Amino acid sequence: MKDEKLQKALARMGLGSRRQMEEVIKAGRVTVNNGPATIGDRVEQGDEIRVDGRQIKYTAENEKRRRVLAYYKPEGEVCSANDPEGRPTVFERLPKLTHDRWVMVGRLDINSTGLLLFTNDGEMAHRLMHPSNEVTREYAVRVLGEVTPDIARTLTAGVMLEDGMAQFEDIKEGGGEGVNKWYHVRLKEGRNREVRRLFESQGLKVSRLLRTRYGSIALPKELRTGRFLELDKKEINTLTDLVSLRPRHGTGLHGAAKEKQERIKSKPLKARRVDSRSDNRPSSVKPKSSGSPASRGSRNTRDRNNKR
Repeated sequence: MKDEKLQKALARMGLGSRRQMEEVIKAGRVTVNNGPATIGDRVEQGDEIRVDGRQIKYTAENEKRRRVLAYYKPEGEVCSANDPEGRPTVFERLPKLTHDRWVMVGRLDINSTGLLLFTNDGEMAHRLMHPSNEVTREYAVRVLGEVTPDIARTLTAGVMLEDGMAQFEDIKEGGGEGVNKWYHVRLKEGRNREVRRLFESQGLKVSRLLRTRYGSIALPKELRTGRFLELDKKEINTLTDLVSLRPRHGTGLHGAAKEKQERIKSKPLKARRVDSRSDNRPSSVKPKSSGSPASRGSRNTRDRNNKR
């Protein structure tokens, strides 16, 4: 059997959504090996695919170089490819791909910051997000109020939310003064606003939320807000091992791209401001009250704050 369905292949190569590609095929605008294509046709390496007469370079998904980006999302950006309200999106600052597309792994709401992963491998993204794989996410959370031992036990035992039971795998104090305290939490799923809703279920309000880790990837200490780094082969293969995907030939960085990445790591680029459409404040501004979550937190978070 050939590698994959035509509409899936066209969508994967960044020509539009799968549904849009089905409409393009129905309209007779696609040919495969000089013959008219139909929905459900399958294609493989070596097939000649044309859309509106323009040849599309096809690479089988299992032969494509697997790529992953770590992006430091600032507050004020939307986790969407397009926003009807015209707000800045996380995709606007990513490098452009030819005949391919970036797929976001998980989401963060507009007021949250921290680590977002992007990959050109749709199956990898799906597995990393699927609850059955229980990939751990970690967050530094600033909370208005105190998480008492009883509340901590409740949050780790499980709370019934409107969309089912939810719980933290772990919750630890992260420092802070006054009424604002920082906590470090871990959980193994990524439902909409789940961290915030868990704290709200106990009468506590989250004033800042920073994702510090997704699976085996921690937010790099040299990464600034609004910037991205591309992961190397070892980091990518560690991620795919978590979700039982086989390694791919050519994965990771090579040649000039690898050298450029090393230069960025040794001399980090400055933080980028959030687009003025949403927020004119520098995205790297530290909270004025309660101190940093890292004053007693993880090494990665501590290093980031020392450099800001």
